[in-house]
Amino acid sequence: MDISTNDISVAAHRGSPAEVFWAFLKLGLTCFGGPIAHIGYFRDEFVLRRKWIDEHAYADLVGLCQFLPGPASSQVGFSIGLMRAGYLGALAAWVGFTLPSAAALVLFAYGAGALNGSIGNGLLHGLKLTAVAIVAQAVWGMARNLCPDRERASIAVVAALILLFSTSSVAQIGAIVLGGIAGLWLCRGGTLASSGHVEMPVSRTAGIVALTGFFLLLFGLPVLRELTASSGLALFDAFYRSGALVFGGGHVVLPLLREAFVTPGWLGDNAFLAGYGAAQAVPGPLFTFAAYLGTVVTPNPHGVIGAGLGLVGIFLPGMLVLLGVLPFWDSFRKRASAQAMMRGVNAAVVGLLGAALYDPVWTSSVHAPPDFGIALVGFVLLTVWRAPPLVVVVFSAAAGTAVSIL
Repeated sequence: MDISTNDISVAAHRGSPAEVFWAFLKLGLTCFGGPIAHIGYFRDEFVLRRKWIDEHAYADLVGLCQFLPGPASSQVGFSIGLMRAGYLGALAAWVGFTLPSAAALVLFAYGAGALNGSIGNGLLHGLKLTAVAIVAQAVWGMARNLCPDRERASIAVVAALILLFSTSSVAQIGAIVLGGIAGLWLCRGGTLASSGHVEMPVSRTAGIVALTGFFLLLFGLPVLRELTASSGLALFDAFYRSGALVFGGGHVVLPLLREAFVTPGWLGDNAFLAGYGAAQAVPGPLFTFAAYLGTVVTPNPHGVIGAGLGLVGIFLPGMLVLLGVLPFWDSFRKRASAQAMMRGVNAAVVGLLGAALYDPVWTSSVHAPPDFGIALVGFVLLTVWRAPPLVVVVFSAAAGTAVSIL
């Protein structure tokens, strides 16, 4: 049945911030595996199950957020919340997805400790195997929808090869750019439906204000920091600058944070690495590592206030630049040349997911036949039995624990 763009747009906004919050809180409690796995979880929840957004619009959002500085998976979630319930929905999506891991890392910073021993290690390893199944499902489903011909399949393979054979932090952006160029050349045939699902309740004026705020804070905070000698402002500037200069995923922020916090002596290397290890063991975005840093840093404010300062500081630049771009994104993607380019970008995103499925998801998780068996069962549960991701999380955690004991 054909549905008009206006009907789709109305349906897309027929939600409440509470609905968005609870949907993302569930994901914040179960999304293990890092930003690439999060994209798989989001696709399963919002494209396949809730149908808040269609496959092409979702792939477009993923491609856009990979271009921008900041945490790509959190930006995708922020956009879905914005689309569903406006600005409050965007805030609800961010809080719901971020709160569980941030709270866990604050508790760790206060000495709650981490899981130890064979049982704890097996549990954490099982959770990592969940990511293998989730990412494999995302690659499988998106490849069938977004790479249906040899041109787009070839673009996906080239993008995957770029990521597999490059150690550069800009390789991901380069692969997407090349995918867009290849799409302009190879993918002009056919049409890509322009869905109202991607229309956002952000005016162009609001977008310009957001971009202006992004650059004012980026260049103005260091000046205010020198003029006021405020330790709180210095901390906020360190978090904001780290979040503003990250391209290519959450892990890229770690060297920036180390330079910003360890080099000036605000905390030691051992404490920094302990927090990084804990961040790997909790669900949700890796950027919540900022909550741990804000809690343990030497300058005031630290503790819970410092954690809040860190979270706002590190996430704010990515959300500002996203709000600045979104008002212009929908009109851009409706052009014929833009549609061809986005076909190539979508195919490149599939290639990026495929490369990430191998490294780091597979290489860091699958070390022996039992590991492969657990991941395979999880994949079949998701793709054949249509089990919710939470079922796969519970199964993989239990199986990983059992294997570690035996």
